[in-house]
Amino acid sequence: MSNLETEPAELDCHGDAGVATATGSLHLEVLAARDVPLGGPRAMTVHRTLPQRSRTLIGAWCFVDHYGPDDVSLTGGMDVPPHPHTGLQTASWLFTGEVEHRDTMGNHAMVRPGELNLMTAGHGIAHTEVSTLDTTILHGVQLWIALPAEAADTPRDFAHHRPDDVVVGGVRAKVFLGDLLGMRSPVHTFTPLLGAQLDFEPGALVEIDVDPAFEHGILVDTGTVGVDGTDAPALERTELGYLGLGASHLTLRNVGDGPARILLLGGAPLGEDIVMWWNFIGRNHDEIVAFREEWMAHSERFGQVEGHQGPIQHLPAPALPHSQLRPRQNTPGRA
Repeated sequence: MSNLETEPAELDCHGDAGVATATGSLHLEVLAARDVPLGGPRAMTVHRTLPQRSRTLIGAWCFVDHYGPDDVSLTGGMDVPPHPHTGLQTASWLFTGEVEHRDTMGNHAMVRPGELNLMTAGHGIAHTEVSTLDTTILHGVQLWIALPAEAADTPRDFAHHRPDDVVVGGVRAKVFLGDLLGMRSPVHTFTPLLGAQLDFEPGALVEIDVDPAFEHGILVDTGTVGVDGTDAPALERTELGYLGLGASHLTLRNVGDGPARILLLGGAPLGEDIVMWWNFIGRNHDEIVAFREEWMAHSERFGQVEGHQGPIQHLPAPALPHSQLRPRQNTPGRA
């Protein structure tokens, strides 16, 4: 998904991580979502929890947009024309609906519920995302993963994976990246990562062994979910709970009367500074300026998407800010 903000913030994101304590209660930092309209008078609204001022990275996860359930008859759904990316991977994950993907590698794929589409931008790629005519309700997440410096210029790539379910008590999990609950995704990432959907029956509880070298984020899509042993109240819909390094297991509990659903995201700290602006990730201001100039000049770095039926075939980049970037630090946390 493109970031369609007309004045996107330019962020210098630092890879510092919080630290978990070995004993006692875990510190759960609760990150509230910011509502962002995706352009136009009938814009679909997304709930953005990364990046924000207090935290810009969880592992290499650098961008979390959560949207829906969205009635496309009212908003027009998703219709994002050809737009560029550099230095990242996009992970598309749906709960309801269907989105058509096209990119400059010639890939024409569908994003469907419970199926991961992972696109690697690296050196540069352009793509489109359009909800299908049969879609009535659109509901899902769009996630970005920052590539480490040694892979930031890697060639374009695209992967698709449909994970099997694993059921533990009243919880059903789909592990789309990394490994959890004895299931491992075959999809390649450039830093150690975890991505999984967990669906809870009413009152269900699950105890999960996790990697203490990972930071973790818990994004609530439906219901109310508590993290046992933490110093924070249960997480509500659209909230993202952050846990720092050192936690070796999590106990997650559906504390509501109905079903609940979360995404569990994790990863080893990136340990690098990255600059995010619009749809680009680079290492400094000048690099972002160069990416924008190449996109506006229709450079071969990004190529041309074929087959898009919309009136816009090359989404213009917003104007750059007049000032240099300001560093945005991650606030150290303790779990």
